[in-house]
Amino acid sequence: MATSLEDKLVVAISSRALFNFEEENNVFESGDPQGYMRMQLERLDEPATPGIALSLIRKLLAFNDAHAQRVEVVILSRNDPVSGMRVFRSAKAANIPLQRGVFTQGRPPFGYLRPLHANLFLSANADDVRQALAAGFPAARVLTESVLAGSNHPHEVRIAFDGDAVLFSDEAEQVFHNGGLQAFQEHELSKAMQPLPEGPFKPLLAALHRLQLAGDSRMRIRTALVTARSAPAHERAIRTLVNWNVQVDEAMFLGGLAKGEFLREFEPDFFFDDQTRNVDHAALHVPAGHVAAGIANRIA
Repeated sequence: MATSLEDKLVVAISSRALFNFEEENNVFESGDPQGYMRMQLERLDEPATPGIALSLIRKLLAFNDAHAQRVEVVILSRNDPVSGMRVFRSAKAANIPLQRGVFTQGRPPFGYLRPLHANLFLSANADDVRQALAAGFPAARVLTESVLAGSNHPHEVRIAFDGDAVLFSDEAEQVFHNGGLQAFQEHELSKAMQPLPEGPFKPLLAALHRLQLAGDSRMRIRTALVTARSAPAHERAIRTLVNWNVQVDEAMFLGGLAKGEFLREFEPDFFFDDQTRNVDHAALHVPAGHVAAGIANRIA
């Protein structure tokens, strides 16, 4: 019988999101792809240092054991196949069990998300992330300048999500953009009993919920909703999650306060937000990714 990924949580990730290839990437960006390939080949036996998403990936893979393979991580990269050898060797050195990879040598790789049945795509390439989101996949641009995840919670995968335009649609953000805070509050209060439409990351939250319910004595998932919403607009967000039959462990309704310091206390392995200012501030404290979705990210 053919192997299938349909029953697993599948994370597709670029090499720069998983490992620190910034020095090598600078050579590529300077217009010297052949020099980049030579550098990677010369460093084939030199394991790359951890990238921003390495902690998240390592912890998710810890849900696998000899009896159940619940999580699959696939390298999906614009790298060339030669550079791909270093990615796999670096993964082995970091005790990250990777088996699959797709290397497109400069071409957009997002089209392979569909046959992979990907639940998440993490990449340092903004264009690839936008195209993945447009194709209906949860995707985020990893800020390679983010701080690395801490080590205080080795048996918990900690993930924090913004609400509007990430877990939820940008319906409410559009009201805020067009009418201001008062219009937003009135809109959300009047629709408190009506669930918000799904946002791009709702499928990932649901997949994480299923992974948690599958049970594992060694690892658990802890999620947080970290949103600029405040009362009374909090109620619609909570009722939406109840309607979806998924749970978050913590909810922070910050009413516009900067999120970074709160995220520093939560200590996530990764944080997702659609607002660049929020992601930039969060990256000073935790691993962060930009979700280029919703009205805040429309390109004129």
